[in-house]
Amino acid sequence: MDLHLDRISHRYDDLEVLRDVELTIEHGQIVCLVGPSGCGKSTLLRFIGGLERPTEGAVLQLGAPPPDSLNPLTYIFQDFALLPWRTVAGNVSLVLEDHGIAAAETEAIVDDVLRRTKLTEFKTALPRQLSGGMKQRVAIARALAVRPAVLLMDEPLSALDAQTRELLMDDLIELWTSAPFTSVYVTHNLHEAVRLGHRIVVLSRRPGAIREIVDIDMPLRERDAHAVELEERQRHLWHLMREEAQAADLELANA
Repeated sequence: MDLHLDRISHRYDDLEVLRDVELTIEHGQIVCLVGPSGCGKSTLLRFIGGLERPTEGAVLQLGAPPPDSLNPLTYIFQDFALLPWRTVAGNVSLVLEDHGIAAAETEAIVDDVLRRTKLTEFKTALPRQLSGGMKQRVAIARALAVRPAVLLMDEPLSALDAQTRELLMDDLIELWTSAPFTSVYVTHNLHEAVRLGHRIVVLSRRPGAIREIVDIDMPLRERDAHAVELEERQRHLWHLMREEAQAADLELANA
């Protein structure tokens, strides 16, 4: 299933947030959204996920989701949103409980996603017993349990320290390589964008409009071996954003 953003524009009263965003998100790609603070990245993600409706334009689903998809559009947030009284397995199984799935199948799904996210030995642990990185792995496992057509990630690694972010990026690359998925990934971190993104969409300062789309035609697993090229891409992205990012920060500071 592909997604097409058809001339998305949005206002909150007199505040214009997004202007004429036209974009196709193709099946099997990770599309990263970057841009200055306040440019509308997370707002655009909410439109994609159906949490809000834009003032103008529409988000179109092209083709059908996979037949086994329980929730075609599924979020992963920077806040892990785990229930503290439920175990790791219990937090993952929560998203399956309203789908009429037999207990044996539920257990099989949970066991599969815990294995894929390296959480099998933590199946009975409570969230308070886990590190931040492990909690985010639980959130990823929970999202994968509903077999989404598109994963919507809103700065999923921003609350983690640098070392943990690197490990989680490795995990996401391994997950995508073993079973490619479609994702829209919002981030402020340009290093994350060039490590994970097949396409990087650079939004302008508010009102957010597409300034440039940078394609990285390089297998995810091979990117560590191309650090110099990725640094050049990262510098290019920062060159596109720097002046507008500074202006946006001043605007927010004076608001």
